[in-house]
Amino acid sequence: KIAMIGCGRISGVYKNAFKALKDEVELVFAVDKDIEKAKEFSEGFDSCKAVADYKEILGKGIDIVHITTPHHLHASMAIDFMKHNSHVLVEKPMATTVQDANAMIEISEKENVKLGVIFQTRYANGCQKLKEIIAGGKIGNILGARSYLSWHRPNSYYDGSDWKGRWDKEGGSTLINQAIHSLDRVLWLTGQDIEWIDGSIANRNTSIIETEDTAEALVGLKNGALYQLYACTAYPINAPIQIEIVGDKGRVGLVQDDAWVHIDGEERYEIDDQLDPLVNGPSYWGSAHQLQIKDFYKSVKEDSEVFLDGKEGKKALELVLGIYKSAKEGKRVYIPFN
Repeated sequence: KIAMIGCGRISGVYKNAFKALKDEVELVFAVDKDIEKAKEFSEGFDSCKAVADYKEILGKGIDIVHITTPHHLHASMAIDFMKHNSHVLVEKPMATTVQDANAMIEISEKENVKLGVIFQTRYANGCQKLKEIIAGGKIGNILGARSYLSWHRPNSYYDGSDWKGRWDKEGGSTLINQAIHSLDRVLWLTGQDIEWIDGSIANRNTSIIETEDTAEALVGLKNGALYQLYACTAYPINAPIQIEIVGDKGRVGLVQDDAWVHIDGEERYEIDDQLDPLVNGPSYWGSAHQLQIKDFYKSVKEDSEVFLDGKEGKKALELVLGIYKSAKEGKRVYIPFN
């Protein structure tokens, strides 16, 4: 039995996934403070009840809860459900502070329930193949990496929202909402931990928000490699994300979800994404939500380890928050920090 908490912009992707996985799960609750959104989401699911307040369904025997609410609500909602013996799969970012992320991980372990964090782009075929290549040592020792995001978020994206573009609710903007997927993929692909972060942020074009529309950073990884990142949501279009990992024996990269490989002395080749087109949502969301959701269900049914658990989900969040901290203090910051 599953419940959907938050029936906003991203919820259509989940609805499609639940329908595709209807033989494995039963959606019993759709929750949104706007009850009409909850009712609309529940349509097509015979056993689903629309609810406005998530606290009404705590302790109702729900096996898995999906949380897709505004960022500042993720931690408190996840903790409430985990305390009532529900497993939780939460959208990124898992929280807006390191302290809240740590509290979520602690409760998951204490209550012996599973906590997963959505970073569906890891599941793309090209990304999975690159992980195999890098982990197999084919590009040698990691020397560096870069990620580049140029997307479009007009004022209309923020109009009417009571949480986007606000430090206290979204926790940031371009980095914590859009670029965090790129940061997660780089950290996962390189397999390296962060030592220090030196970054800056700015709001150069989106005047109606108090958060950033542009960010850049240089990140020192513990093996000595340097990761260079840039993210901006003041571009005319949502251009494909570009990621590159450099080793002492070759290079690999991603253009959105399509991968390329160039091992020294060998001809460069490409790996197509090979996933079905996204049924409902912008193409830059990727097509892998259903894969991660299904994988989480499997971990619950088999009581196996969650591939993208709270500790994994915390890594990219910590990098984002480290950039904000570095920008605010005007100096390099070191991991861990509070």
